[in-house]
Amino acid sequence: MDGRFGRATGPDRGNQRWSVRLPGSSTGPLRKMTNRLLLALLVLVGMFVVVWLDRDGYRDSIDGEVSAVDAMYYATVSLSTTGYGDIVPATTGARLTNVFVVTPLRFLFLVILVGTTFEVLAERTRTQWRVDRWRSRLRAHTVVIGYGTKGRGAVSTLLATGYPKDRIVVVDRDGNHIADAVAAGLATVTGDATHKSVLGQAKVDVADRIVIATDRDDTTVLITLTARQLNPTATVVAAVRESENAPLVRQSGADGVITSSEAAGRLLGVATASPAVSDVIDDLLNQGQGLDLLEREVEPDEVGRSTHAEQDIVLAVVRGRVVLRFDAVDELAAGDKVVVVRSRREP
Repeated sequence: MDGRFGRATGPDRGNQRWSVRLPGSSTGPLRKMTNRLLLALLVLVGMFVVVWLDRDGYRDSIDGEVSAVDAMYYATVSLSTTGYGDIVPATTGARLTNVFVVTPLRFLFLVILVGTTFEVLAERTRTQWRVDRWRSRLRAHTVVIGYGTKGRGAVSTLLATGYPKDRIVVVDRDGNHIADAVAAGLATVTGDATHKSVLGQAKVDVADRIVIATDRDDTTVLITLTARQLNPTATVVAAVRESENAPLVRQSGADGVITSSEAAGRLLGVATASPAVSDVIDDLLNQGQGLDLLEREVEPDEVGRSTHAEQDIVLAVVRGRVVLRFDAVDELAAGDKVVVVRSRREP
C-alpha cells in the first residue's frame, strides 16, 4: 500500500476483484513495520554495547571469557527471552545492569515486535472504516471511468472549473492509470468497470455525473449500459473512437457522446485552413486559460430578451434536452440554459 493512501480490497471473484484507495496522510503498514524492525535492531545493538562494555562482569560456562560474538549472542537470546544459561552476569554491577537496563530493553523489544502485528491489524481496520465512512457520505459526485489521456483531460477540466477534487472518483483496471490518479490525490477504485460490483464501490447509483473514457468502444457500450441501469438519472457522457459507434452508445443510455478520432481530425482540418481559429478553439477547450465556455441558467431578468441583448456572448440555448443555436431562438424563456463565452478576466 502506498504510504499516503488507504486501500480496501474486495473479494476475488474472477476478474471482479476491486480495491479502493483514498487520499490521506497516514503511514502505511509496510512502512510502519519497517520502522519498528529498525527500532528493534537498534535496541539489539544497544544491548550488545551494554554487555560488551561490561563483559568482565559476565562469565561464559565454556571458556570463561565473553567475546564480541558472545556479547551479541547473549543480547539476542536475552531479548528473545530464550536464555540458555551458558552466559550469566557474575558481578554485582552486571546484575544491576541486567535489572535496570537489560530487562527494560527486553520489554521494549517484545513490545516493538508484538506491537507490529497489532499495528498492521489495526491499520487494516482503520482503512476499512475510512472506506466505509467515505462511501456512506459519497453523494452527487462524478465518476470518471478510465484515466488515460481522455480521462485525465476530463478531470483537469473539472478541476479548472472549480469542481471539488474530493467529489471525483476514478475507476480503472490499469495499475499505471490508477497510480497516476493516486498521485493526483484522487479517490480510486481499481477493477473492471463492466461489472456492477466495481461500479458499486464507486457509488455510481448516487452519482451526479458519469464520464466514460475507455480505450475500446465495445467496452464503452457495456459500461454505459451498466451505469445507466444502476443510475437512470445521472448525466452520462462517453467518448468513442469511431463515429459509427456513437448511436449505439446513445441508445445504451449516454446523454452525450464525443467522437475522439473525428474531433481530432476536424481540429487538424481547422488548424490547416485557419490556424488562428484553431488557437481560439484550443483556448475555449482549456478551462481557466483566457476564454472559457460556460453553461448557466437564464436569470429572471433575462427572460423574454433576445440572445443578442445579453452581456455574455451566447453561442447556444439549451431548452429542455434540446440544444438550439443562438440565431434559432428569438427570446429566452424561463428554465432555459445558455452556453456562453466568457473571459477569465471578468469577475
